[in-house]
Amino acid sequence: MLVALDGTVLLVAQPGLRRDLGADVARVQWTSTGYLLAVASLLVLAGRLGDRYGHQRLLFTGVLGFGAASAGIALAPSIGWVIGLRAVQGVFGALLQPATLALLRLTCPPDRLGAPIALRTSAIAVAAGAGPVLGGVLVVHLGWRAVFWVNVPVAALIAALALMIRAPMPRPARTPRLDLTGAALLATVLVLLVHALTGVPEHGWTAAPTLCGLAAAGALAVVLVGYERRNTDPVVPRAVARSVPVTASMALLLVASAGLFGALFTATFSLQDVLRLDPLASGLRVLPLTALMVLGAPLAGAALRRHGPRRSALAGTALLAAGIAGLSRLDTTSTWWAMGAAFAVVGAGFATVMVTATGTVVGDAPPGCAGVVGGLKQTAMNVGPTLGIAVAASATATRGHGTADTAAAFAGATSTALLLLAGCAALGLLPAALLPGRPGGRKRSEEPARRSTAEGAAARTGEAPATTGCASGETPDRRTDRTDGDAAAPARP
Repeated sequence: MLVALDGTVLLVAQPGLRRDLGADVARVQWTSTGYLLAVASLLVLAGRLGDRYGHQRLLFTGVLGFGAASAGIALAPSIGWVIGLRAVQGVFGALLQPATLALLRLTCPPDRLGAPIALRTSAIAVAAGAGPVLGGVLVVHLGWRAVFWVNVPVAALIAALALMIRAPMPRPARTPRLDLTGAALLATVLVLLVHALTGVPEHGWTAAPTLCGLAAAGALAVVLVGYERRNTDPVVPRAVARSVPVTASMALLLVASAGLFGALFTATFSLQDVLRLDPLASGLRVLPLTALMVLGAPLAGAALRRHGPRRSALAGTALLAAGIAGLSRLDTTSTWWAMGAAFAVVGAGFATVMVTATGTVVGDAPPGCAGVVGGLKQTAMNVGPTLGIAVAASATATRGHGTADTAAAFAGATSTALLLLAGCAALGLLPAALLPGRPGGRKRSEEPARRSTAEGAAARTGEAPATTGCASGETPDRRTDRTDGDAAAPARP
C-alpha cells in the first residue's frame, strides 16, 4: 500500500517539482523511470535474498530504506538529487515488495490465504484511488515536498509492525548458492526491456532506440536461459520455472495489468481532451473502478473458493476485456452511468484476476520459494503497465499524425487504442485456461507422502530435495495442510 500510494501521489507532485527545481520535462520523467528501472530489475533477487536470509529482515530493511530515501527526496536541492534518490528508493522498494507476499505464505495456512490476499488487493486499490486526492491536497497546501515527507511516519510504523511478525525462519537442509551472475543477467535484461518500453511513447516501436533495446534484451535473455540451464542453483529455481500454475499466473498478470494501465492512460486523456472534463471530474468518472476493486476483491476470494482458479480467472479476464472494449465506445454523448458502468466492469474484472492469480502464485509456491515467486509476481506487475502504456501511446500517436488535431480525430485514435488494449487483456484467457480447475488441491494422501519421502531422503543425505532448488522456509505441516481452500492446487513437476 505504501508503494502504491507513493507512485500515485508522485504524478500530482511532478508539475510543482518541475517548477520549483527548474527542470525540464525529460528530467522530471526520469524521477519515475529511474525508480521503475531499479525496482523492476531487483525484485527477483530481493525475493531470493528473502528466501535465504528471512523475509522479515528484508521487509524491515526495505521499509526503513524506503522511508529514509523519501526524506532525502523531500530535502533534495536539485533535480539530479531527486532522480538519484528515487533510484535508491526503488532499490528498497524492491526489497520490501516480495517480502509481503512471502510472509503471507509463511504465516497463513493455504486454506486461509484468500482473505488476506483479497484484503491486500483492496488496500492497493484504496491507495491508488486515494493517492491523487491526497497528493492534490498536500501539494496545494504544503508543496510537492510534502508528498515525500508523508512516507516517513508511515514507513516507521510499518517497520515497527514488521518487528512484531512471528514467521518461520528458513531452515534449509542445503542452502542454495546465491547465483549472483544469473541475478545480474536477469537484472540487465529487465533494465533493457523496461527502458526500451518507456521510450516507446517518445520514439515509437520502429525507432532505432526501441529496436536496439528490445533486441539487446532478447539476445541477453537467450544467454540468461542458457546459463541458468547449466547452473545447479539458478536465480529462478527450476521448481518455479516448471510450475504451470505459477508461470501461467505470471503471464496472466502481465497482460491483464498491461490492459488495465494502458486503458487508464488512454481514458485519462480521452476524458480531458475529448470530453473536456477537468481533472476532478475525470477522477470522479473513474471512481467506480476503484470502488469495484475494493468491493470485488472479497467476492473474488469467495468465487475462487467455490469455483477454483481456472473459472475465476477466465471470468475475471473476460470482464476486464469487455470493460476496456466498452470504454472504447464512449463519446461526448455518453451518459455518466454508461461511463461508470464500463469502469466498474474493468475494476471487477481486474480485482478477480488479481486475487485469483496472486492466490495461485502464493499458494502454489514450492517450498522455500515464496520470496522469489513474490518477486516474479511483482516484476510482472511492473513490466505489464509499462507495456500497456507503450501500446496506448503508440496507438494514439500513430492515428493522430497526418490528420487535423481535432477532437474527432483524437477520439478515433483513443477508441482504436482501447480496442487494442482490450485484445491485449483478452490474451489472458490463454494462461487462465492453464490454471488448476478444481477449488481443492491434490489428494491429501498423495502430496504429504511425496513430500515426506523427498524430505526424508534429503535428511539422510544432508541435501535438499533436488526438485525445488529453494530454501525451506516453512514447517512441513504448513506446506502439506492443503484443503478445499483459497489457493490453487500445488502443481509441481
